Amino acid sequence: MGIGARFLQTRWLVRAPIPLFRAGCGFLFGGRLLLLEHIGRRSGEHRFVVLECVERPDDSHVILASGFGDGSQWYRNLVAEPRCWISIGFIRRRPGTARALGADEGRAVIERYRTRSPKAYAELSGVIEEATGLTIDDVPCIEVALDPR
Repeated sequence: MGIGARFLQTRWLVRAPIPLFRAGCGFLFGGRLLLLEHIGRRSGEHRFVVLECVERPDDSHVILASGFGDGSQWYRNLVAEPRCWISIGFIRRRPGTARALGADEGRAVIERYRTRSPKAYAELSGVIEEATGLTIDDVPCIEVALDPR
């Protein structure tokens, strides 16, 4: 198994950036990574995950791809409870509402990502396929509409 796939499957490594975001240092990751705060569908507790922003069509929208498919906890939680908070760059804990994209919309997002960032696409697609057995072209996507400031 490659290093990228091992990284994605190592919980403490994946969660390591969370304290930096919560301390207001999300700008260290630029606009590529973000902190998603969401509500557990069973517990009702606030949950945190750092994800790559696959697309940011404008300042009030971010699009996320669920590399582990529709079984990812954060994905399932957003489908059950769309209220969430995003921290990205210098933005801290901005509220938003999530919406699962349809399969065609998701494929279009991933195609734009492939065109815009071919090296990142190639690397990420290999890691996702190795870690999960899924093809990146079919991963579900979520759009978060951020509330006006």
